[in-house]
Amino acid sequence: MIRRLPEAACVALAAALFAALPSARAADGADVNDYPTVARADYVFTCMAANGQTHQALDRCSCSIDTIASILPYDRYVQAETILRMRNSIGQGAATFRSTKEFDDTVAELRRAQAEAEILCFK
Repeated sequence: MIRRLPEAACVALAAALFAALPSARAADGADVNDYPTVARADYVFTCMAANGQTHQALDRCSCSIDTIASILPYDRYVQAETILRMRNSIGQGAATFRSTKEFDDTVAELRRAQAEAEILCFK
């Protein structure tokens, strides 16, 4: 059974995400808002499903995607996520995604960004 968030909680979550976006900057001052809002929101919803539907989880999950965005450009994030999804599928095509060094390197970039986010946001 899927439990829906109350409308007020959804509005609060959206407001928090929008408030965080304009000020997100990488360490070198570059704008890290190349992640579309829907991608950030999707990450936060998925993260909160795994970590609890609490305000603390909202803060941590928002911090996490902001950290990942400051490390990894959006196009590399999409590539890594696509590779991971393909690796979980079956067939000969999936085997290609599991055995290609370039794909391993792309996924490793995402894993490093996620590890950094874990250290900074979930301590």
